[in-house]
Order: sequence, then structure tokens, then C-alpha cells
Amino acid sequence: MTRTVLMNAGPWLPVPPDGYGGIENVVAALVPELRRRGIRVLLATVARSTLPADERLTSFPGGQFEVLQRPYNQVSGVAHAHLHAVVRALRDRHDIDLVHDHVEVVGLAVLAAAALAPAAPPVLHTLHWDLHKHADFYSGLDAGPRVRVNGVSASQLDRAPAALRRHSMGHVHLATPLAVGADRRPLAEKAGHAVVMGRITPGKGQHLAARLAHECGIDLVLAGPVGPYQQPADLTEAGDAAAANPDVRYWEDEVRPLVDGIRVRWIGTVAARERNSLVASARVALFPLQWEEPGGTAVIESLALGTPVVGLSRGCLPELVEHGRTGWLAKSPDDLAALVQAAGQIDPRECREQAARRFTPAMMAARYADLYEQLISGSVPRAGEHAG
Repeated sequence: MTRTVLMNAGPWLPVPPDGYGGIENVVAALVPELRRRGIRVLLATVARSTLPADERLTSFPGGQFEVLQRPYNQVSGVAHAHLHAVVRALRDRHDIDLVHDHVEVVGLAVLAAAALAPAAPPVLHTLHWDLHKHADFYSGLDAGPRVRVNGVSASQLDRAPAALRRHSMGHVHLATPLAVGADRRPLAEKAGHAVVMGRITPGKGQHLAARLAHECGIDLVLAGPVGPYQQPADLTEAGDAAAANPDVRYWEDEVRPLVDGIRVRWIGTVAARERNSLVASARVALFPLQWEEPGGTAVIESLALGTPVVGLSRGCLPELVEHGRTGWLAKSPDDLAALVQAAGQIDPRECREQAARRFTPAMMAARYADLYEQLISGSVPRAGEHAG
């Protein structure tokens, strides 16, 4: 039987994103594989999205990511406007078998209410973020049997409030198209630098990586946006107006003083071939995390490109990185320097083989397709019986 899934990617960035955009990259990896499995996908996104889908539902011309750091009373209507369009589609048509939602909190709240209608399809809401951010909402969640959530790692769900865990169908690790055939690609020549991929924000620990680079005498490249500013020139042009952004304040206070343009460089957001070349040629990808990372897209991308991971043993990293085989994980920042020096002991081929075995979009899609069928058929295991 052909299933139709409404995939709600949200209003923040196009799918696939131009550069930074972890959730949108996950959706971009998942949708083609679902369609190969015969699942029809109605993609709820912004008009600038280019990902092929069977149908598209749009609420904004382009991504609204740049407004996220504005005061709540200026930005709160964006996600609601998008969800209003989604709920209107659910009301007006009767061929949607399931909604797979990726919009933080608002998606789950609105769609759980919509699911109370007798003819509404069931909802699977994927949790991509730190669940402590919305403890008041998650701790009191009572969404009924036709609304379920999944995590992106076991560690994320282990830290979830009990009410949220009661709605859980387990976790599905993220995937990357880079893992497809990763073990068959020629190895890239290593250039000797270290790299930190991702948004420059306190939780990612770029200040620790920069200190480590100066301490160890290794070149470090920081690649990712600072707040909504994708490139150094964008941040410079914004001037004093950027200072209200908390990520900009972190950059100015803790990271920028260590960025000398020689030992430590910030190059802004990179994508596609430039990103792949930067990561594949690095001696090590650093993850000195200062929070419990739930998903780790950049981690699995690094492994797929044959670059060992060195980071702190927090969040999902112990699930994704095999200590001593695909990278090194430390308990304390004080231990990172020695592990960076030992990164050369990790075989890049092993990193790629692990990625090809564990983190392909086809594997992620198979897991989601199974969750869809459980939810549509009403055969969801009771809390505590779900598989990881």
C-alpha cells in the first residue's frame, strides 16, 4: 500500500540548506530514500527549497532563520504561520497517512491538538534539540496515543522528562549522503589542519578548540555561521547591531581574541565540495562540546569523509564514535591535547567503513518507514518496550 507522509521541515531554511542547517540536511537525506521505498512525500517547507518531492506546501518565500534571534514578540508568529498552513492542508485533504514533524515545540504542540480530530492522521515528531530547553512543555506532555516522538540518540532520550519518554518510539541516528560508498572512495590527502564544523556558539566549544590549537601548535579552521551571519563580511557589515545576538557576544568575548588568521582562522559557512574538501583533508575534526549534543550530524560527516573525531565524551558522541577506532573521546578538556596528537593513530579507512555501515540515508529511511507503519497501524509498543 502506498503511504503519503507530510514531511514538515519548517519555515527556517530551504531544503537542502545553502550551508548551515542540520535539520534541513536530515530532511534532504531522508526524503529521497523514502520516495525510493514508494512513500509519497508532501514537503512542508519554504518556496526556495529545491529538494524534489511528490508535492510541496510552502508558507514563506524564503527561510526565516535570520529572525530567530529577535525578541519573542517579533518572531513568535513565524512558526505558527507555517503550522497554520500545515493544519489547513490536513483539514482540506484526506489522503495523508502520517505527519512527520521537525519543528521545535510549536510543531508538536499544534499537531498534537490537530490530532484530536477524529479523521486527523497520526503524528511522529522528531526531537533534534536539547530537551531541557522546554522542560515545562515536555514535562506535562499528554498528547494521546496517535502522537509519538523519536529521538536522534539514546542519550538524548535518556535525559528526557518522563512524560516525553512515555510518547517515545525510540531513537533514530542521523545519516549523511556522504556515507554512501564512503568506503569505496579514494582517500583524500591530509593537509595537517584541524577543523570545527558548525554554528559558532558556546555549546560547540570553539573557544576550547582555539586554545587547543595554540597549545598544540596545529592550524585550526572554524567553519560555520555566527548567529545569522554566514560570512565574516556579513558580521563586519552588521556592526554594532549584531551585538544583541548571544552567539555574536560569545564570538567577540571568547573566540575572536584567539583567531589570529594564521594559527586559527574563521572562514564562515562552507557547503558542498568546499566543505567536503576541508573536512576530508583535515587531520582531525574537533568536538570539544560544552553541552549534551543530541544528534551529531557533523560527527558522522567527518567519519564519512575519513577524518577521525576527537572530542569530549558527551551527548551522542559515545554512540557515534568508537574510542580508539574512529576517534578519541576525553572526559575532560585537559585530556584533549594528548588525544589530538594521537589522532594519526586512527585509520581513516576505518572511519569511512563505519560510516558506510551505520549512517547511510537508506538505513535511516528504513527505520523511519518501520516507525510510520507502527504508528499508522496502531501497533506502537507501550512505553519502555520500544527498540532503539
